[in-house]
Amino acid sequence: MSQLDKKAGLLRRTSSSKKTLKEKVVLMYDEIFSKEDPAKNAPRFWDELFLMKVNLEYLELKLESVDEEVQHSQANINALFHYCIQALGEEHPIKVVNALQTLCALFRGVHQKNRSASGFDIINLLMGFDKAEQRMKDLMERLDSLLCGEGSESLKSLCLKLMLCLVTVTDNISQNTILEYVMINSIFEAILRILSDVSSKHLHGYDPVVLLALLVNYRKYESVNPYIVKLSIVDDEPTLDGMGMVIQQALTEYNRQFRDKQEETQGGFFSTLTSMVGSMFIADADEKLSVQTNEAILLALYEAVHLNRNFITVLAQVRSNIANSSTMLETILSLCRVVMNNPELPLDPNLQTTNLLITFLKYASILMQDTKDEHRLNSARLCLIILTCIAEDQYANAFLHDDNINFRVNLHKMVNLMVEFIVTHMMKDFPMDLYLRCVQIIHKLLCYQKKCRIRLHYTWRELWSALINLVKFLLSNETTLLVKHNIFHLALLVVNLFNMFITYGDTFLPSSNSYDELYYEIVRMHQVFDNLYCMVLRVSTNTGQWKEAASKVTYALVNIRAIINHFNPKIESYTALNHISQLSEEQVLEVVRSNYDTLTLKLQDGLDQFERYSEQPKEAAFFKELVRSISLNVRKNVSLNTMSQDVLLKEFSTIS
Repeated sequence: MSQLDKKAGLLRRTSSSKKTLKEKVVLMYDEIFSKEDPAKNAPRFWDELFLMKVNLEYLELKLESVDEEVQHSQANINALFHYCIQALGEEHPIKVVNALQTLCALFRGVHQKNRSASGFDIINLLMGFDKAEQRMKDLMERLDSLLCGEGSESLKSLCLKLMLCLVTVTDNISQNTILEYVMINSIFEAILRILSDVSSKHLHGYDPVVLLALLVNYRKYESVNPYIVKLSIVDDEPTLDGMGMVIQQALTEYNRQFRDKQEETQGGFFSTLTSMVGSMFIADADEKLSVQTNEAILLALYEAVHLNRNFITVLAQVRSNIANSSTMLETILSLCRVVMNNPELPLDPNLQTTNLLITFLKYASILMQDTKDEHRLNSARLCLIILTCIAEDQYANAFLHDDNINFRVNLHKMVNLMVEFIVTHMMKDFPMDLYLRCVQIIHKLLCYQKKCRIRLHYTWRELWSALINLVKFLLSNETTLLVKHNIFHLALLVVNLFNMFITYGDTFLPSSNSYDELYYEIVRMHQVFDNLYCMVLRVSTNTGQWKEAASKVTYALVNIRAIINHFNPKIESYTALNHISQLSEEQVLEVVRSNYDTLTLKLQDGLDQFERYSEQPKEAAFFKELVRSISLNVRKNVSLNTMSQDVLLKEFSTIS
């Protein structure tokens, strides 16, 4: 039996002949793929077709069959496409359902068979090139009407799935020529309407958010994309809040799944046995804790943050979905107690916060625990790009640093996340790109604090310690790392972070004691900085590809070396004078405080300047591959099973 026969819905007679019969809809499909006009001898052919339950798999396989067969029946395929659009305007919902599903099969089947064909050939095969503009205009208008109307929620869901199907039929969405018509006949307003409506965003929110993220990436570097332009100027609060709510729900679900997996591994016999035998089962435990990433929703968050400045306020917005008012009051009072008792809000998945940024930081924290998998590595990179956009945005910094804002987003968590990453990813397969982004995010936050003279009450010693350990790692693995990476660029960024604290720390460190502690850490760990200076001096005085990069680090170390060379003799003198073999921290701090006056430092220019983030051209290749990966995943998940009619038809079961 052929593949087509298997999908043809064959029925077996009970007679002795055992002859098989095909479903009526399959026979009608066969007529469409013949050379004759199926309506020639059956005037009601098209009306009857859309009353038949669609056999999606058979229709797609038919479209994927021999080229000659399809070419001979092009006029009939064009007619099928046309009558599908006509059926979308029918009052009979069964016809609309069948038309939407048939369109999905047409888009998929034609593209599947003709992957090497040009977009123009595919358009011609589907709808006829001379009529394509009108056909697509009619289609988009009908879809817009269905999405914005007061009709069936199931039909709206199916319309969105059809659009996701259309957008993702090619691996590279920028090669999907049909999307030119989607650019001309925009459904942007329909998407926004769903996201702004209280019930619609809960029922359908995920699909329109992902659809919008994909449409924004259609030929975004090659031409003017109207979806980019329109998204960048959206200022309607309910719409932006709806988008934020959908994104937060998806991230919260990921955090919940991780928490559940974590609890599974911590309980029961397996957990006990693991703790007894040490690390024997560590790999298995890590595998169990792995939860599939959601790159599509991250892309949607990135596009919203990157393109729309008004969306920045949504990050810190407190929203409540608590139905019971007494429960809501209890939750608010509980959160108030947490904030009052601990200004550093914990990134605890059990704490039910209603803030998008805190939810995102928790998501990023979980994600960054393991970046060995390519998808997780890409997701971690995208998380850091999003944080980069936030860190250099004036509006974002204003609310991040505002102590008076209700349920303020805790900036400590953002810095903690960067410190956590720096400390935990010093490994053989060194993620240099992620480290560079981490250090740059911290630098951008410090630049804002210096500019606005904001004193953040943070334990900066944790950051200084992490940075010094990073320098030690670079020194220990110099030979191995230089094969793949320019470690001098990262070293320069780290040194300049210290220079930022040294030069401008009096404007943003929480107290004079913090400034003293900075000098204490530099002096205490002077050997690391001495070793770094020796290494960069050696490389900069020899000819080689890293000569210039190493020279920049040599110059950047001037003030750090001045501090070390100034205070070390003073400490040695104090030790000898007081006959003490080893000084306590407080004694060293006393020496530091009493010898500031004789310290001479050089003013270094440009420490509070940074290159602003730009997607094009540096990140273009990354986003192209990311969108390709998302497109493949969306296409796989908008499966034939999700397009099943059973649920849809049940809604219309009362219709005669």
